[in-house]
Amino acid sequence: MASSSRVEPLVRQNGSAPPSGCLRFRLPAVPTSAAEARRLTRQQLAEWRTPSDANDSAQLVISELVTNALRHTDSDSVGCEVRLLGSLLRVAVASGGSGPRSVPKNASEDDEGGRGLLLVCSLAQVWGVRPQDAGAGHVVWADLPLSDSDG
Repeated sequence: MASSSRVEPLVRQNGSAPPSGCLRFRLPAVPTSAAEARRLTRQQLAEWRTPSDANDSAQLVISELVTNALRHTDSDSVGCEVRLLGSLLRVAVASGGSGPRSVPKNASEDDEGGRGLLLVCSLAQVWGVRPQDAGAGHVVWADLPLSDSDG
């Protein structure tokens, strides 16, 4: 399995380390970064002992968001964050540009892509797009349930 040798921690502007219950990292804008984001997410969620369904969903969501950032922006790198928020798990990816439309489009049966945000939408309790704190670029985020909400 290929992995990036340029994984750099993503820190706040004031240089502080991320709080516990939060994983931040930055990856170069290269094709292997989606796989590296999945690997780092899987590793951290195993350490936090999150339920396997949440772990699987988070890996899929971060992979889709990183892939979208790589395909649809001209960023040199993407910033990723996975954070525990009570009964939710937030997955976020920051990149350059204005971000995706707020409503995912439906891909036709013959389209090879175009389903990423639909997958994110189906797995997340809520998701959205916001400008980056520094003002250059955007963050796409999704809040995933840590456990089944069937009850």
